[in-house]
Amino acid sequence: MAIDLAVVPVAGRGTRLLPLTKSQPKEMLPVGRRPVVQYVVEELARCGIKRILFVTGPGKTAIENHFDIDVELINHLRETGKEEFLAELAFEREDVEYFYVRQRRQLGLGHAVLCSRAFVDGDCFVVALGDSILGLNERSRIVEVMVERFKASEAAAVIAFEEVAPEDVAEYGIALPRDKDAEVFILDDLVEKPDPSQAPSNLAVAGRYVFSPVIFEALAETPPGKNGEIQLTDAIRRLIRAGRKVLGIRLPPGERRFDIGHFESYFRAVVEFAVADPQFGAALRQRLGIKSC
Repeated sequence: MAIDLAVVPVAGRGTRLLPLTKSQPKEMLPVGRRPVVQYVVEELARCGIKRILFVTGPGKTAIENHFDIDVELINHLRETGKEEFLAELAFEREDVEYFYVRQRRQLGLGHAVLCSRAFVDGDCFVVALGDSILGLNERSRIVEVMVERFKASEAAAVIAFEEVAPEDVAEYGIALPRDKDAEVFILDDLVEKPDPSQAPSNLAVAGRYVFSPVIFEALAETPPGKNGEIQLTDAIRRLIRAGRKVLGIRLPPGERRFDIGHFESYFRAVVEFAVADPQFGAALRQRLGIKSC
């Protein structure tokens, strides 16, 4: 069975990036030559996704506008002799259908995924966080690999993980893998934002998931936690404790997650994408005294 549907939660307010996010979605912040969410969509399209459901909230209409076909802009570029810029709008012609549903209350990532239940309608599906870029220069195909593992293993879920510094584990959901050295492993537990001294590993959720529809049952049964939010991590733990197979898969060597969640990670992404730019990166590296990208 083909998995061609992805749910992309983009409803968060981005308060840690104020005032940048006061009047624009954090998913539309520029990194390199694109807004963050465009990298996510292009990654999913390369991995065979044909339908994308954005779970949106207040102030997110810029995302809808960005993925519309802007005929007026196209005509303007042609009429003013700026056809060379038409290539920058190629993403508008991706073989993808876009859909939108509102998360009417800010009740956490788990609740955002739960908002997609009626649309998903019993299908298996991908979840890709709209504020997380994987890899530089469109290299990531981890979702494609995850879908293959999901179909081959009859798992309830497959989750991508990235190794992070021990002092950073308190910012993420952290895996307790059955085999800590394996590339693909069974998850024995998943701990949300543990204290570094108590973390079961340094494998952090990398913002990509593949789920069977049973995740919705687990989400519906998951009580709200801190701040009244329903955590996706708690629902995944519920699957594990019910005896469902949940697999973890490491990002390939050299492939990193750029989490646009706060200023430190955002600035890091902006700099790394800028110095890797194929046209301007070399001159920028020279100006900054960086020997190599």
